[in-house]
This record gives sequence, C-alpha cells and structure tokens, in this order.
Amino acid sequence: MKADYQDLVDEISALLGAPATLENRDFGLIAFGAHDSDDDTAMDPVRTRSILTRKSTPAVRAWFEGFGITRATGPVRIPAAPDAGVLRDRICLPVRHRGVVLGYVWLLDADPGPSAGRLTAAMEVAERIGALLADEERADADLSRELRAVLTAEGGWQYDMAVAALRTALGRDAEGLHALLCVAPWPGPGTPSVRTAPGVAALCTVPWPARTARDPHPGGTGAGGAGAEAGGAGAGAGGAGAGAGGAGAPRAGAVAATAGRTPAGPGAADRGLAGPGAPPPGGAAHGLAALVRLRSAEAPAPALTAATRLRDAAGGGAPSGAPPTAVWAAGGAGAVPGAGHPAGTVVGVADPRRGVGDLAQAWREAASAARAALAQPRLGPVAPWASIGPYRLLTALPPAPPHDRAVRALLAPAHTELARTAEVFLDNAGQAGRTAAALGIHRQTLYYRLSRVENLTGLDLDEGEDRLLLHMALKTARM
Repeated sequence: MKADYQDLVDEISALLGAPATLENRDFGLIAFGAHDSDDDTAMDPVRTRSILTRKSTPAVRAWFEGFGITRATGPVRIPAAPDAGVLRDRICLPVRHRGVVLGYVWLLDADPGPSAGRLTAAMEVAERIGALLADEERADADLSRELRAVLTAEGGWQYDMAVAALRTALGRDAEGLHALLCVAPWPGPGTPSVRTAPGVAALCTVPWPARTARDPHPGGTGAGGAGAEAGGAGAGAGGAGAGAGGAGAPRAGAVAATAGRTPAGPGAADRGLAGPGAPPPGGAAHGLAALVRLRSAEAPAPALTAATRLRDAAGGGAPSGAPPTAVWAAGGAGAVPGAGHPAGTVVGVADPRRGVGDLAQAWREAASAARAALAQPRLGPVAPWASIGPYRLLTALPPAPPHDRAVRALLAPAHTELARTAEVFLDNAGQAGRTAAALGIHRQTLYYRLSRVENLTGLDLDEGEDRLLLHMALKTARM
C-alpha cells in the first residue's frame, strides 16, 4: 500500500509541476515527491522537517489549521508565516473520504501557480488517496479490536478464539517475530495509526490502573528528616551497631500505588489490566499496546525505535496533574523530595516471540516492565523486561494490603526521609560510607536514622530476613 501512496503523490507532483508531500490528518508523513531542482528555494524548513522527522511542529499545525483545512473540500492557499518557520506560500489539497478529512497533500505555491484545471485533476487523485486511507483505517481498526480482545480475554476458549481472530487479521505477519510494547500512561482511549512508529503491526489501547498516592505527604522533611538530625549525631551511638551490617532495599515514603485492582476477568489482573470499574483519579486510565515486527531476536532496535516514537507521541514527559506524592516513589535513590515526577510516560518491552499464541505472557512482561519503570525511573523510560531485575518478581505478586504492618509506620508522611534513608542504605548493600555519601550526610546522622527505622519497624537490620522484608515492602510500596 505504501507504493500506492507514492505513485499517487508522484502523479500529483507531475500534474502540478512541483514536489508534493502527503501527510495524514495528524500531520504524520506518508509519502513525498522527489525534489530534483537546483533551486534551493523549492525547499523550506517545514518541508525539510516533515521529511526528516516525519512530523510537523505544533506551531506549524496550528497555522495551517487556522485556514480551515480540516473543513475544506477544495484546494486551500496558505500564505507564509516566518514566525512559525513557514517561509513559503503553500497549496493544501485536503484528502477526504465520504465527507471525512483523512489527510493533506502539500505543495509549495508559486506565481502564477497551477491552473484551476490542473488543481481539479489533482483533487481527483486526492480522492483516490482518501479511499486508500479509509481502507487502511478500517484495517487498523480491525487489528486494534482483535489485539485488544487477545489482551483482555479471560483465558481458555475465549483467549484461543481471540488469538485465532488476530492471526487471521494479521495474515502473514502473524507467524513472524514480534516484540510487544506497553506504553503507559497513554493520553486517552484513542488508538493512533500504525504509521506513528516504524515496524508496528498492530496497536490498541487497554485499561491501565490509575496511580494514586498512598501517602499524601508531598515530600520534604518529615519528623525523621532534617529537624530530627539536629540531635542525630549525639543519638547516633545507639544506632551505629544497628546499621552497620545492613543490605540493599529501596525507600518507602510517599508512594504512588496501583488503584482499581479489580481484574477484568480471571487472569486479567496479572496481565496488568484494570477492571471495568477502575477509577481514573490520580493518573491516566489507559495504556497502549504495540505489536512490533522484528527481523531477529538478537536485534531489538526496531522495538526500541518504535518505543521512542510512541513515547514521543504520548507526550513523553511527566503527566499533568501527577500527584506530588509520587516524588519519592518515582525519584530513584538520589531523588530530592519535592522535585517532581520525572518518569512521565514509559515503555515496557517484552521478550521477543515468534507468532501470537503467547501474547498473554508477552503482555504480562511488557506491562510489568512499564510498571517497574514508573516506580523506578532509572529503569526507563524504555524498559526491556530482561532489564528490570527484582521487579520481575515484585510485579508478579498478587494485590496486597496497602502496606505490610512491619513498615506501615515507616511509610507514614512524617517519615519520608527515614524511608528514603533506609532505601539508599539497603540499595548500597548496607555500606555506611557509600550511603552517607549518597545522602550527603554524616555517618553519625545515618546511624541515628537507621536506629529510628529499627524502632519504627521492629526489624533488626543485622538480620538478613528482616532486611529482605524491608526491601520487598519498600519496593512493593512503589508499585
């Protein structure tokens, strides 16, 4: 089908005597005519950017749409706008099908420009492009529906039927090598075109558990923070022995948790899906699944490229309205309380698989990797399943009560700094020197804080099982 678009764009270029560019309605590049002129003015930054990056800037899009191209049924002439980078006048041929605009053909305008007869002939070619785009949208919608059915099926015969339907819809692609991606959070229920990223065979949105704050404290210094440190050095002697032999664990103060744990059906919860009643407050209620073609399991570059493109399409940065209590959970070992939520949109990447029969397991991997990257941004923003370490086990745990009773007090808002200290200490294998350096505090202050952690939790940081419990509880609290 790509060749069909190129042939039609070349036909319009020949009719109007100027290189044409075809974009979809989201201003994503589909095809462009060859530029074989020695006149450098036949190119401008907007056309160059569209060809090189396959998209236009928001400023350019706003300028063009301001001339009514989304409603136009015939050619639209658009003047230059140097402030938006549009240095040349343009002609826009809206590409429509049954009254719906599906894309645009662009040409640089010149004086006197194409005749009315040639523009009419070019619009007839644009109608043929519209029919192709409509067919492609229908095919995308079918694939999206079948992929979503596989990822949300309850198992057993329902899953088998969904896989069979997806296999039919994919055709020859069904038996190829794929990587399944999970983009989360995704801004809304709408599914983008498969043209959004190269190598994508199918896309669909899925329910995604909303992230809400278990701890309403917005970060900063709690009772175990700087205020307590004033007397920490003198009190540290009692904590020195307690902390000297610890080992790695993350912190657990203000943690963004998973809400809406009701599964969409048997097995849906462990595939990372929220149930139909999952509430959206505190985060996006959708994720995006993407099935990406690979040539070799040892060459994951197409999946990583697609992940980057899809993350860009989602906005990439931290979601607006992210709860400030996500700071501690998302900030990594060296996070500064109150510094914001750096994770934003992340992408989990499952191990490559051949065929589509094992997509349920692939989705568990991709969704788990995305959840891990949201909880621990150092793993992302693109997190392959193989790279998330202990989170492979932690994300597989069944839904649990909000906090283990041993660490419930430590996770209170007043003890954010103590929880962070415990995490950094345990993440550094209980080495006091490295921990103090990472936190920027004196060793005696560290020992004092660790003694307070022991008092709050009743755990002995010299005991391996106690350290394991604390480590798991803090890591799980991030999820």
